[in-house]
Amino acid sequence: MTLSGADIAQLLSAHGLRPSKALGQNFVADPNTVRRIVRLAGIGPGSRVLEIGAGLGSLTLALAETGAVVVAVEVDRRLVPVLRSVVEPAGVEVVEGDALALDLAALVAARGPGEWDLVANLPYNVATPLVLRILVEVEAVTRMLVMVQREVGERMAASAGQAAYGAVSVRVAYFARAEVVGRVPPSVFVPRPRVESVLVRLVRRAAPAVDPAVVPYARLDAVVRAGFAQRRKMLRRSLAGVVDPEAFARAGVRPDARAEELDVTDWGRLAAP
Repeated sequence: MTLSGADIAQLLSAHGLRPSKALGQNFVADPNTVRRIVRLAGIGPGSRVLEIGAGLGSLTLALAETGAVVVAVEVDRRLVPVLRSVVEPAGVEVVEGDALALDLAALVAARGPGEWDLVANLPYNVATPLVLRILVEVEAVTRMLVMVQREVGERMAASAGQAAYGAVSVRVAYFARAEVVGRVPPSVFVPRPRVESVLVRLVRRAAPAVDPAVVPYARLDAVVRAGFAQRRKMLRRSLAGVVDPEAFARAGVRPDARAEELDVTDWGRLAAP
């Protein structure tokens, strides 16, 4: 079973709780939606799942009912006792803590070798830094299915030349292939948000799109950030002092190109020493 809107309202009322605006809490209150997320994530028996921002456990229960091993992380100490009461009977392990501060690599490594999936309903303010942190630091997480604000998700998955394409798109593409695989209406949340949400699937590449022995992520990150910081300028101007003038010819990139024209491999060649 999972939680309906009535179940969530009852849990909040029984424990004197209200969703936190500061934490961007919007709880999924539709069993069909959480089961759709689980299906799109490809979770089943034998899967090992890290869930970030478990809230009251609606998505958590849908993950657990597949037979997967689920570790649920929740930062809100007010919710943690309620979450435990809801999901621990289903065999879920609950970890209290801030996913942006926890050592997530150590957390999953302590539970044995092997690959993990991340499945999460992420607030706007943490979605991008959390996804990037996991891509950079937690190699055991090989697949993600995240529900995020539409604009955030479109930026994660955008390709060169698309309106949403930016520095985040390139940084994600260094590590993973990302695509928007569904939309989620505001009506399935409690409270109802004022924004649309999308589901983004990310699959970690077997190796980064740019050879890290040649261009480490930190170097690519610095060059890409500089290029997009002044995205209307030609790259020879926005990257002055960041890459050598000769780098454009070596990379086969026009000096008068704009940042949004380059894909991740172009950026890699431009950032190479």
